[in-house]
Amino acid sequence: MADLMKGKRGLVMGVANNRSIAWGIASAMAAEGAELAFSYQGEAFGQRVKPLAESVGSDFLVDMDVTDEASLDAGFAALKERWDSIDFVVHAIAYSDKNELTGRFINTSRDNFKHSLEISCFSFIDVARRASKMMPNGGTLLTLTYQGSNRVTPYYNVMGVAKAALESATRYLANDLGQQGIRVNAISPGPMKTLAGAAIGGARKTFKHTAANAPLGDNATLEAVGGTAVYLASDYGACTSGEIITVDGGFHVLGMPQADNI
Repeated sequence: MADLMKGKRGLVMGVANNRSIAWGIASAMAAEGAELAFSYQGEAFGQRVKPLAESVGSDFLVDMDVTDEASLDAGFAALKERWDSIDFVVHAIAYSDKNELTGRFINTSRDNFKHSLEISCFSFIDVARRASKMMPNGGTLLTLTYQGSNRVTPYYNVMGVAKAALESATRYLANDLGQQGIRVNAISPGPMKTLAGAAIGGARKTFKHTAANAPLGDNATLEAVGGTAVYLASDYGACTSGEIITVDGGFHVLGMPQADNI
């Protein structure tokens, strides 16, 4: 490896298991020399994350609930107690009631709409506010989105609206924080076999359809998404901010399926 992240340290939020996109990013960053801290919510997730963290040389786990201001304050206080500053944060957190990720979007409930937007979008703003105070020399904030934000995707429903808001928040944060040397970007992978993705109705069909029609003939891999994150958080990404970078085998350029699949 080229040690592209050597000397950098940061927080990875949203690892659920070894198939999580957040874990793909964490693995790639650790391989390039980054020092990592991990957040989790609740003891059950903590037990899952601990051995993964240990496998990349991290003993730094912090319990954070992004819906609880006090929990976020305590988590970042613990981060500051360990490290005077950080260089990056990876925000890979999203949520919607899986019962509303089937059927029609028009049936979205008020409570789930608010809850989905709070966790999937507002939490990034809330985290950015705290993290930016620990980046006196600049840094990088990364989040994850999906093309369902700007193109209708079966059963993605309210998550599409939440991701659209997240992408807009990414641009506004990039403008707010640019004067502090902080870059803010989002990565938009194609469909992937993750715990979160499995909650969406028709996930298997979407995965197969994308692989069959993407110009590169396959879906994104954890390694490819991780490599993109390394680029954005490393010094090579010094002039990239406010971007939504798509990693989906080129599927997003299509206007219709490949000729053989029509």
